[in-house]
Amino acid sequence: MKRIALLASVALAIFAMFHFGLADALTLEALKARQAEFEALRAANPARVIGLFFLLYVVVTALSIPGAAILTLAAGALFGLFTGTIIASFASSIGATLAFLTSRTIARGPVEARFGKRLKAINEGMAKDGAFYLFTLRLVPIFPFFLVNLLMGLTAIKARTFYWVSQIGMLAGTLVYVNAGTELARITSLSDIISPGLLLSFTLLGLFPWIARWIVARVRRARVYAGFSKPARFDRNLVVIGAGAAGLVTAYIAAAVKAKVTLVEARDMGGDCLNTGCVPSKALIRSAGLASDIRKAHGFGIIPGGEPGVDFPALMSRIRSIIATIAPHDSVERYTGLGVDVVQGMATILDPWTVSIARNDGITQKLTTRSIVIAAGAAPAIPSIPGLVESGYLTSETLWDETARRTAPPKRLLVLGGGPIGCELAQAFARIGSDVTQVEMADHILAREDDEVSALVAEALRADGVTLLTGHRANRIADKQLFAT
Repeated sequence: MKRIALLASVALAIFAMFHFGLADALTLEALKARQAEFEALRAANPARVIGLFFLLYVVVTALSIPGAAILTLAAGALFGLFTGTIIASFASSIGATLAFLTSRTIARGPVEARFGKRLKAINEGMAKDGAFYLFTLRLVPIFPFFLVNLLMGLTAIKARTFYWVSQIGMLAGTLVYVNAGTELARITSLSDIISPGLLLSFTLLGLFPWIARWIVARVRRARVYAGFSKPARFDRNLVVIGAGAAGLVTAYIAAAVKAKVTLVEARDMGGDCLNTGCVPSKALIRSAGLASDIRKAHGFGIIPGGEPGVDFPALMSRIRSIIATIAPHDSVERYTGLGVDVVQGMATILDPWTVSIARNDGITQKLTTRSIVIAAGAAPAIPSIPGLVESGYLTSETLWDETARRTAPPKRLLVLGGGPIGCELAQAFARIGSDVTQVEMADHILAREDDEVSALVAEALRADGVTLLTGHRANRIADKQLFAT
């Protein structure tokens, strides 16, 4: 309804402009014929004339009615170079932004619904360099400004960015027209203002940011690669370091387009996701969730309820079985079959084009490559707490090897950190019988997420028996029992 109402209002305004002859006045001939009359009105009441002129300029621009160029000339003829430039600059930018918002409100939804997939790449480019593109278009007057306003409304560029870039980008062209308006009597047509030479100058001005950007990129590239010798030939198109989720996908895509790619992994294929992260944690969460459901069974009219028994070795065996089931999809054999050269070893980048690999079989291999992708993942951050090292602490990575050797869940467990991984482990171990305390230095857990989400998760953790301490700093870990049975 809002879209229909706005469209009807715009159509009515445009109709009124033409019906009452206001659009006919937006010609060079009409302006010159009534220049003396306008100047008399300005002299009699300058403030009112400035206000009405500013409003008219905004309305004409907002409705995308041809005539903005004539109004800019009029600004110079009536108010002079300085005042005319200020009036025309702000009125044109405000009007352009209103046209932009009108286009966004009326047309963006239907256009995205129809061409969503095609617009995705455009919106990604606009999110990255939208201000740069708009600035260039504003500098080159061969692109109709009203068309720029309407098309930009269909993209994801922010309205405030659109306004300030337009304000700056249109200033040069506004100055030219306002200055020409101060000599209105000598102008017979708009071609007297925009000559081929001036158009060329504006075009070069618009291209200048791109040229400057290219030069800066070249200089930076030269500095980065200074002191290195680029190989005359390359052994590989791509070397990927790390065979976790990101590295595997990168290597797969490269091989699919027939690139010569080497994938280097020092430890287990699949990385954290398969071996110590997504897969084992979600398997544990599934078992823990079932234990929680059994406790609550009586609330659903199901008998028996009560405390479930946890066969911890069987639970850990299930997790290892799930990892083993998925492992072939991330294996050396599969990726070798896909055309990827998989090397087990530790990679060292020697220069921008050379990688040395200390292979697990004892051989050192050196490869030259056009590109290198580092997908080595991350490691848990270990806080500097006195006594922590002596406590025999575990991390989200070493937890699985340690718990695999246990016959029962830890009786007591302290989880340091209130991020997603910490919350997952705290809840899961509480549900299978551990006495869990979770500590977060920030005022609430899940500090990067929304406060409402944080509150819901905190409530769920406490309901599962987790002692949650937020806004606390752990200063000393003296009790090894916090980490062991």
